[in-house]
Amino acid sequence: MLKNILALSGCIVFLNACQNQAKTVTRPDGIKPVIVTQETGYDTDDPAIWINSADTSKSLIIGTDKDSNGGLYAFDLEGKIVNKVLGLKRPNNVDIAYGFKLNGQVVDIAVLTERETNSIRVFRLPDLAPLDNGGIPVFAGEKERAPMGIALYTRPADGAIFAVVGRKSGPADGYLWQYRLADAGGVIKAKLVRKFGAYSGKKEIESVAVDNRLGYIYYSDETVGVRKYLADPSRYDNKELALFATEGFVSDHEGISIYPTSDSTGYLLVSNQQNNTFMVYPREGNDQKLLAEIPVSTLESDGSDVTPVPLGSKFPKGMFVAMSNGKVFHYYSWTDIESRIKK
Repeated sequence: MLKNILALSGCIVFLNACQNQAKTVTRPDGIKPVIVTQETGYDTDDPAIWINSADTSKSLIIGTDKDSNGGLYAFDLEGKIVNKVLGLKRPNNVDIAYGFKLNGQVVDIAVLTERETNSIRVFRLPDLAPLDNGGIPVFAGEKERAPMGIALYTRPADGAIFAVVGRKSGPADGYLWQYRLADAGGVIKAKLVRKFGAYSGKKEIESVAVDNRLGYIYYSDETVGVRKYLADPSRYDNKELALFATEGFVSDHEGISIYPTSDSTGYLLVSNQQNNTFMVYPREGNDQKLLAEIPVSTLESDGSDVTPVPLGSKFPKGMFVAMSNGKVFHYYSWTDIESRIKK
């Protein structure tokens, strides 16, 4: 059963650092998080949920701390820091993939962008051991590099894992580059396989999300909307499938999260950053219409993630995690989110 739920979830943020239970609500109508994490050193940016298939109670939230001397943090389900990698050069977004074949073993990986080195970094889960020999360069030869957004796509047909990487700025077409990750004698390397994606030029593209089951990539063209493309590079179809979420945002479109309710149905949640809300759209189809706008207690959320996997009594139908100002991430129970969607 857990294996099926994991597959669905792969379709696929100023509080006391020692006080994990949420006390501060920034909007009178906002949902309160169940847990607020301990503080990082600088500026939280993006979370990813890692499900421990052997024992879901030992699952982790992996999050970036964005600074020139930033880091990658692992939090337990109570919001406590249990591991970290420091000294990273402005890490931005992070995503997780399961079952990467490396040197005869199968490992889970966290991959993040390291903006100031123009690289992506790869770490093994759950111990955060580096697997990339110091970093993998991206956007080689480009005037504009500075990687920011990242999402991992696992192709169902063969299990191949790809990193879809966005950047601070770029061309009007071919803004995102897609790399296939591969084992090179126990070290992970990346091969460029595709350049795609329209860009308005109005601000930047940071948030990228992948629906593994349905085979789609979504990304936020900030102040414009959310764009949708096919995820499998072997199909060689770079046509934009949809542009939605074009209305109702105060300014920036940010974190995108995908909550499946079946193989083909569910919800897309997009951060309406300056309004401290998340806009909810149907997962199915190419004509996404707004279902709900959910106020939360996070401040200006950049990144988020969600899972339908039950994670104990506090999160019986899964967890939604959002970055918030204040060097923290907020953990929400999906039941609280769902109740606002169905009102």
